[in-house]
Amino acid sequence: MPDDAAAARAAAEEESAFSHRPVDPDASAPYGDHPDQVIDFYAPRTGPGSPLAPGSLAPLVVVLHGGAWRHRYDRRHITPFADHLARRGFAVANVEYRRGGGSPVPEQSEGGEGGEGDGTPLAGRWPETFDDVAAALDALPALVREALPQADPRRTVLTGHSAGGHLALWAAARHVLPADAPWRTDSPVPLRGVVALAPIADFEVAEKLDVCGNAALQLLGGHENVAVRRPYADPVLLLPTGIATTLVQGRADLVVPQAVAESYAEAAAKAGETAGLTLLADVGHFPLIDPAADACAVVAEEIAQLAW
Repeated sequence: MPDDAAAARAAAEEESAFSHRPVDPDASAPYGDHPDQVIDFYAPRTGPGSPLAPGSLAPLVVVLHGGAWRHRYDRRHITPFADHLARRGFAVANVEYRRGGGSPVPEQSEGGEGGEGDGTPLAGRWPETFDDVAAALDALPALVREALPQADPRRTVLTGHSAGGHLALWAAARHVLPADAPWRTDSPVPLRGVVALAPIADFEVAEKLDVCGNAALQLLGGHENVAVRRPYADPVLLLPTGIATTLVQGRADLVVPQAVAESYAEAAAKAGETAGLTLLADVGHFPLIDPAADACAVVAEEIAQLAW
């Protein structure tokens, strides 16, 4: 159990991250028929603080939001982060996808969620959550050409926070999925790299730590489905990918502890691949996507290192 000071700091960090007003996109486009199958686009800003010269094409950052794969967290809570990246000269695609049941209540606490039996909606939808992320990325090049002509798809970086960090790592590994996986691709997705923010990157470690009310287990459909489904869904089992990967993690994260990211980085090393791991002292879960926090600037720099 965290001490009172750590819990108070985590609560303050979460309050700050969710205090920003949602930022409307410059354009939106569906990638399917379901209301959650939509991508919001943010055009890169030029001017003070932006490295982008007027008229230049901008690197594309694809954002996958977190929220334990539960419906109460939609893409709106990460729009200030998307806007922050746009102001740093990036073109941004903020992807929505189907999640576990319930109504969107983004001001609720991700860390305090429970699971089956306590009234909390289950995490994720199998296979729809994965269907959507794969379909969104497959549709993205054509949608970008129409909705975001300022973007350079040849310089795409995939990022995601928490459960979205899991999805980012998973999406970059579709070419190493089992041969019968419906989401498998014949070759790697063309990416400059992945920046996963406090990702739920190892389901076994996450279960031991009861991350987000054991959301990863719920995503897989319960214990009876783990053995069959985990090889198709757990990033730690989908290595090496051959894609540059960086994990950014707060050492003081009480929602997704650093042991989860460390386990992924260690597994990558054993697979002959280097996954960068940036550990931030005195930083919890939410400053990584909070434009008011120094940690968010670190995240933007890690993205820039891959994109520019």
